[in-house]
Amino acid sequence: MATVIRLQRGGRKKRPFYSVVVVDSRKRRDGAFIEKLGYYDPCREPDVVELDLERVKAWTDQGALISPRVASIIRMASEGPEARAAAARAEAEKKAAAKKAEEEARAAEAAESSDDAAEEKADA
Repeated sequence: MATVIRLQRGGRKKRPFYSVVVVDSRKRRDGAFIEKLGYYDPCREPDVVELDLERVKAWTDQGALISPRVASIIRMASEGPEARAAAARAEAEKKAAAKKAEEEARAAEAAESSDDAAEEKADA
């Protein structure tokens, strides 16, 4: 039996919640599973990941494949919550800096256009 560690979707419309499960590769995405290894909630800030890494290792040692998305979730879980929080803060700071730069560029453009208008009046 070929087993895969993948996500099983739960939650409601527009509010996904995923369980990380071991499932026979021939089963449907939300079908019956062999074992639940943890969960992933992408709607919270920062993303909430709870995963039993020992069981993941046990299943991969037995030959279970890992989906690409679950592989990235395993990396997030192994880093720990502090690293995820730091990454979220860095992303927020990056967005704030980009927004500030955009506002400054807009203000400089407005000042430049008002200077051009003043020069045209002086020429006339």
